[in-house]
Amino acid sequence: MKYSQKPLRIGTRGSKLALAQANFVKDLLAKNGVDTEIKIIKTSGDTFTDRPLHEVQGFGVFVREIDDSMLAGEIDIAVHSMKDVPTERPPELVIAAVLKRDSPHDFLLTRSDTKLKDLPEGSIIGTTSLRRRAQLSRFRSGLIVKELRGNIDTRLRKLKEGQYDGILLAEAGLERLKWDLKGERLDPDDFVPSANQGTVVIVTKKGTDAQIAAMELNDEKTHLETRIERIIIGILGGGCLVPIGAFARTEGNKIHVRTEVLSVDGKRCVKIDEFINPAEYVQEAKRIGNALYQIGGGALVDEAVKTFAAKRGKHV
Repeated sequence: MKYSQKPLRIGTRGSKLALAQANFVKDLLAKNGVDTEIKIIKTSGDTFTDRPLHEVQGFGVFVREIDDSMLAGEIDIAVHSMKDVPTERPPELVIAAVLKRDSPHDFLLTRSDTKLKDLPEGSIIGTTSLRRRAQLSRFRSGLIVKELRGNIDTRLRKLKEGQYDGILLAEAGLERLKWDLKGERLDPDDFVPSANQGTVVIVTKKGTDAQIAAMELNDEKTHLETRIERIIIGILGGGCLVPIGAFARTEGNKIHVRTEVLSVDGKRCVKIDEFINPAEYVQEAKRIGNALYQIGGGALVDEAVKTFAAKRGKHV
């Protein structure tokens, strides 16, 4: 297909990681003969750095302003970490491509290179994620979990300065920045990743040249796996206010699905771990999401939303 003479405009956040992801997409499109330029957009998640993300009003705090810019015709393509993209989307916009998944795992960095199980009691661990906080509290008692905001550079600086004894990150971010740091990849059986963790997604308006160009970059295997995860968390609801993990991975001719909902303190949990047929992935994902809801996930979601909604409302 012959594309417009004007470069397609890629909208992205301005962090080092977001720009690395946008430039990766820019290079992929260039190989297909598509000219692009990058436009940086500041989002709510970048602005409100004085509080935990679950206290920022609404879902999609790293996405909303970029959506608005696309709907206003100011950009043609948006590049996101897929885990930041809400399951409910403006009808005019479409996920045009899901790139091949990088590492889906959580990664622990410590100042002493100590493994999680060997950290002394009272060690301070930093994370922005309610899910990681709950899973960490379940896995190890005696640790102190503190809020950690900022880009990867800022978080590493705070670790080096001794503000934290360890920090939890997505391993994929380190991979995309090509940083080879010594640390511990956490077992997904104990730390079920967030839905779509490790995945970059391209969003466009429906029926545009941008959509057609982006579709050529889609990885079908990753797209299917992330779709399963999004169906499950869409049924459960709660957004960033709830500690939820959902991880689908193709193993042979089956898809291994791990998903769980935890209480905020990590003391209670409901979990489903099983293999499904990829030919029936939509029905199977809906079944798993509904089953998890019925066995107690729904009650834990409601509990978490009630716990944090009032706190978040104070900052509106």
